[in-house]
Amino acid sequence: MGVPISIRLDDDVRDELDAQARAHGIGLATLLRDVATRAARDARRDRIRRASEQVGAHVAASPEAQRFYEDWGTPRADGG
Repeated sequence: MGVPISIRLDDDVRDELDAQARAHGIGLATLLRDVATRAARDARRDRIRRASEQVGAHVAASPEAQRFYEDWGTPRADGG
């Protein structure tokens, strides 16, 4: 279940968001929830992407990590 929050918006920002919500046939709260959800999802993906890049950089610079991946192998599409 979601947790309600309260935010303060400038009048012009609220008017613009209200207009966007009406154009999409949704309420302002729904629009704001969608925007926040999308931003959180994008932030999580960016964090995962950065972490993956760090792992890749570590593997590229570490002979021990390269051996680990050589021993581990590459997964095959058929699951074998």
